[in-house]
Amino acid sequence: MTTEVRVPTLGESVTEATVATWFKQPGDAVAADEMLCELETDKVTVEVPSPAAGTLAEIVAAEGETVGVDALLANITEGGAAAAPAPAAAAAPAAAPAGDAQSIDVMVPSLGESVSEATVSTWFKQVGDTVAADEMLCELETDKVSVEVPAPAAGVLAEIVAPEGTTVDATAKLAVISAGAGAAVAAAPAATPAPAAAPAAGGKDIKDGPAAEKAMAEAGIARDAVTGTGRDGRATKADVARAAAAAAAAPAATPAPAAMPRGPVSADDASREERVKMTKMRQTIARRLKDSQNTAAMLTTYNEVDMTEVMALRNQYKGDFEKKHGVRLGFMSFFTKACVHALKEVPEVNAEIDGTDIVYKNYVHMGVAAGTPQGLVVPVIRDADAMSFAEIEKAISEKGRRARDGKLSMAEMQGGTFTISNGGVYGSLMSSPILNPPQSGILGMHKIQDRPMAINGQVVIRPMMYLALSYDHRIVDGKGAVTFLVRVKEALEDPRRLLMDL
Repeated sequence: MTTEVRVPTLGESVTEATVATWFKQPGDAVAADEMLCELETDKVTVEVPSPAAGTLAEIVAAEGETVGVDALLANITEGGAAAAPAPAAAAAPAAAPAGDAQSIDVMVPSLGESVSEATVSTWFKQVGDTVAADEMLCELETDKVSVEVPAPAAGVLAEIVAPEGTTVDATAKLAVISAGAGAAVAAAPAATPAPAAAPAAGGKDIKDGPAAEKAMAEAGIARDAVTGTGRDGRATKADVARAAAAAAAAPAATPAPAAMPRGPVSADDASREERVKMTKMRQTIARRLKDSQNTAAMLTTYNEVDMTEVMALRNQYKGDFEKKHGVRLGFMSFFTKACVHALKEVPEVNAEIDGTDIVYKNYVHMGVAAGTPQGLVVPVIRDADAMSFAEIEKAISEKGRRARDGKLSMAEMQGGTFTISNGGVYGSLMSSPILNPPQSGILGMHKIQDRPMAINGQVVIRPMMYLALSYDHRIVDGKGAVTFLVRVKEALEDPRRLLMDL
């Protein structure tokens, strides 16, 4: 029986593709779902699997041909005909035990909204290792979080496509697992040629697709300037387009170097230095904070708050609070409530600029900056304006724990409208926090310190905290910023105002 191999659905508005590479030739035995060829469209590279097991009888569309959707690519002879190419079967007797094995691709998991790439930081398994379903194979590092990649099935790790240090996009293949009854047998011979195959993945012997070669010729771009994201590092048309855009943008970026060149270092000092590459997260933190300084008209206003009443209220009720709600009563819930209260009166601090428009948020998604071993992250407490003290404390505790464990998802760090940063936990007495774009305000909390204060004509010792509000002066005037900070101060010095909405 003959089975036709046709062009699969290529996506909305895509009507044609170019046959880039055939992985099989006529007479080759193929397994069901084994990759037969690769197609290139304007946007993506599409692999075409075999619809059935058998023998590749005929290739209808050769490499370099442009075909439409549902066009005939090849014919496969199923059933007993698969045994026809006897020379091929005799030449590879070791492959017979792997007949029951199935190759399963390990793909990059969902990285979150607006995240398009990640860096492979660590492989926990090596080629030839046995893996269980859901066992961690590797760890990816994105701009914000580390993502662990589990094995989609039990079997043997047959191939690592993206080694440590490789930057991959959101649809890239990381590895191949041989699953099924023959996986263990097939892994042994497969493990031997793997080291030899690895250099070829990035070597010059890999032939790019005709569409990519044509695009490089038209754009006048050398192959070395294009980073291939296709199979085995092959360049696609999309890769060429990205390289062309980067080349066009390069002259504009030249007059403004990102950093000053490093000064000369003596040989004696250089021998005692250690150079470590910045993590993806640290690079992103550096870039975003510098962009914030360059974009916003940032200004900071300061005040101080007497924490006597908040501390007395907390000490009075913290035991009952923890007994009823199962979470400790901290200061963050008071500050969150006070900020929500103040944002209602000064809504521009909870707004953002979009072009020539001001977008006012009729909700408060409170960002709470948290320090982790990998760097600063800002998990978001959504709809904090509708939460009770207990709900806020539970959310902050849970987000903080997930942040320290590196388990936060991208969705949990997006959409914030205002941020609170507590440098006081590290002993900071005063600082000027930097805005978390596109937000227009961030409140900096600091260390509570006993200081002499003049109260009703007498000098008394009070627990005082400096507060700092950094704001975008393009949207928030000085009056609004000072009013906001005074309202926070008033609510903390007399927490009953929060209950009365005063």
